[in-house]
Amino acid sequence: MNKTFYLLLAFIITINVQAQDVFNAARSNNIAELETLIKNGTDLNQTDQRGFTPLILAVYNNGSEAAKLLLKNKANPDAQDASGNTALMGAVFKNNLEMINLLIDNRADINQVNSNGASALIFAATFGNQQIITTLLAAGADKTIKDNRGKTALDHAILQENKEIIKSLK
Repeated sequence: MNKTFYLLLAFIITINVQAQDVFNAARSNNIAELETLIKNGTDLNQTDQRGFTPLILAVYNNGSEAAKLLLKNKANPDAQDASGNTALMGAVFKNNLEMINLLIDNRADINQVNSNGASALIFAATFGNQQIITTLLAAGADKTIKDNRGKTALDHAILQENKEIIKSLK
């Protein structure tokens, strides 16, 4: 085989290794590795086989330093995984108010919906965290968004029989 083939093969292997490394570094909050990958021009908005970006993985795994570094280096806070879920939705699911505030501060779309039509507010109403509901509403969350079943955040709070959240969403 010729030299060009081997150079191309080495390049493809290097790209694949870097891609895997960025996901592992984000997942494990490995700042040193992330900084090296950023310096080497790694795409911070690439997705893995499940559609997760490094930011989504950092947020879901409570990697606040990794999330801050990724956002500082232009990671898209509104990127969606294969199900349409965003880092903000992941932070709501994990009940991580620090990450929610970080994403809001970095202009995450508070009203973005996933493939089921659910917004972060609908997630919060379903999981029943009043502090998160208050934070999302203060950031401009739209109470009128309906999921694919026609249910609003209030409807989900009623299903959960969470009186405090029902009161907040009325």
